[in-house]
Amino acid sequence: MSAAEQGAEPAPRPGRGVLDPPSLVQLAAEELRRMILAGELAPGERLIEERLTEHLGISRPPLREAMRTLQHEGLIDLQPRRGATVTRLSDDDVFEILTLRSAVERLAIELGVPVTDEARLVRCRAALAEMERCAERENRAHLVQRGYDFHRAIVGLAGHRRLEGVYDSLHQQLLLCMAMNLYAREHYYEDLRTHVNRHRTLLEVIESGDPKAVLAALAAHGERSFTDVRDQVINGRS
Repeated sequence: MSAAEQGAEPAPRPGRGVLDPPSLVQLAAEELRRMILAGELAPGERLIEERLTEHLGISRPPLREAMRTLQHEGLIDLQPRRGATVTRLSDDDVFEILTLRSAVERLAIELGVPVTDEARLVRCRAALAEMERCAERENRAHLVQRGYDFHRAIVGLAGHRRLEGVYDSLHQQLLLCMAMNLYAREHYYEDLRTHVNRHRTLLEVIESGDPKAVLAALAAHGERSFTDVRDQVINGRS
């Protein structure tokens, strides 16, 4: 009697509804990404293979492949004979990234507030809720990523595909900026809950529907404190 006739579940067919477990390379890349975005690996810090293989419990080949993955993402800089370092943004890089981000967000507010599509606000609220969960768990790396999602949702308020495309092109660079910003704010200005509450305040102003008030709130929300302490963050850590 066949398995089907006996009422047993048939064995899943390869490639149909079965997910492969993550590889060592994927797991290593995920952990390195977490360490960078959480501020555990500082901008410009050399990545010592001996230490990382011991920390991750893997051999050098998958570690090196994971590093190449993060190099493609812009989080790691790999140089022949010099090894790997965490990407370090120059002052000019930071200025250009943050001013472009601000310009895109301002235009999105001008085009999208007051919000006429409730679904767009729902995306903002969902991203904020995820930020709150990350802060409660003190998951700094995911908090950075969900913070990006929140600001991406703000850009989405305009319903402008090309504007969203410009913002998406800055994704990895913004993650680096936002990771350094979170580290700076947490060590010099605010705890994680206060960090999330600033975003809640910004969303409340957006929901009020006054674009001028939102633009003012967005300017106050910016990264000035991050740029003020950036050199301390990069040079003052052991």
